[in-house]
Amino acid sequence: MTTAPETITSPVRGRVPALVTALALLIAVNVATGLWWAAWAVPVKVVTAVLLLVLARMCGLSWADVGLGRRGLRRGLLVGGVAVAVVAVVYAIGLALPATRTAFEDSRAAGSVGALLYAALVRIPLGTVLVEEIAFRGVLPALVGGSWWRRTLWASAFFGLWHIVPSLGLSSANAAVGATLGDWGDVGRAALAVATTFGAGILLCWWRRWGAEHLAAPMLAHLATNSLGVVAAWFVVG
Repeated sequence: MTTAPETITSPVRGRVPALVTALALLIAVNVATGLWWAAWAVPVKVVTAVLLLVLARMCGLSWADVGLGRRGLRRGLLVGGVAVAVVAVVYAIGLALPATRTAFEDSRAAGSVGALLYAALVRIPLGTVLVEEIAFRGVLPALVGGSWWRRTLWASAFFGLWHIVPSLGLSSANAAVGATLGDWGDVGRAALAVATTFGAGILLCWWRRWGAEHLAAPMLAHLATNSLGVVAAWFVVG
């Protein structure tokens, strides 16, 4: 198995200003698309992902540093494929068991087949997975620098904070979340969202590590989790 490097090998120019710029961009995009520009979220986030990569390259980071080098792509795809299979099996079991089936009762998945296809094949891959993986498993860890654990913990903390805005109103959309956290209030739900996605961020960083440090592995794992989740929810509520 290919192990992850303990440090970023490329010399980074202007690490702190670049990190501050990247975080400011992500905060602005998250708030704007979450509260006001929801209809433009996909193109805005695609542009954000491109800008983050441009920033990384301007700082001297290589494609391999941000997880997009040619080396490791094959293993990244293989490990990512394993993640897709694991998620599919877990979701199939969850749908089959009455005790866990309610976790998929999410009103946001209700709609036509066209809406389902758009969510699973466009909105999630381009508006969620692309920007989040490039940002939180690619560019931000490289800009943070240091050991693998240092990069992982900081990037995962940022990933957790990124989910504060999306957590608002979640209990009214998902039946299981509403039943469990209905009286927690926005602060409680946001805190739980930060904690759970912080843990998910660490797991996705591990997927990158297992996948020869290529972003293909966490991208496929993330895509399977979200897109298959929407499909499962559509079958339940549709």
